[in-house]
Amino acid sequence: MIRYLIKTKLMAVKGNRNTKTPKITTAEMEVSISKYFGIRTHIIVPNLSWGFFNHECDLFLIRKSGYGFEVEIKRSKSDLLVDFKKRHNHIDRQNRIVQLYYAIPQELLKSCEEHIPEQFGILVVEKYESLGKYYDSTRIYREAKRKTGAKRLTEKEQLKIARLGCMRIWTLKEKLNLLKRKNGKR
Repeated sequence: MIRYLIKTKLMAVKGNRNTKTPKITTAEMEVSISKYFGIRTHIIVPNLSWGFFNHECDLFLIRKSGYGFEVEIKRSKSDLLVDFKKRHNHIDRQNRIVQLYYAIPQELLKSCEEHIPEQFGILVVEKYESLGKYYDSTRIYREAKRKTGAKRLTEKEQLKIARLGCMRIWTLKEKLNLLKRKNGKR
């Protein structure tokens, strides 16, 4: 029911497109994607690398089933193309990533789709303005193919990822406190 109401609200907003809507930021894309997949359903950790993978996952999500998938966020075509030149190729040596999605802003879909290999999914994120407020929506444009032989994460691995995600909270709270002090708020 809640998803229906959100989609209905977003459909109404889509009808009121304003061409001066600022470009969506990486942080806005992260939040939109996390809400789309369900922050109450999945363990979702941004910028996961240290202590777990040999590359950085913009978003790493663990399903209730224990399988993990990666979302790589790209805000420009050049950023996308550079990603394919990286040595790691988003490959986990221990085969713990069952699917990989590339998330791109709606306006990049036509110019980027052909560059994303077929095994990778495509998420499209869009930002809208209505009555002075900004809204966003995420949708799957192309489903990611499941990687054969990918392993379910152990309970120990899941807890480690959740711990790394919780560590991010305190860094963000620290930054918020500094911003409040700078702006003279307590």
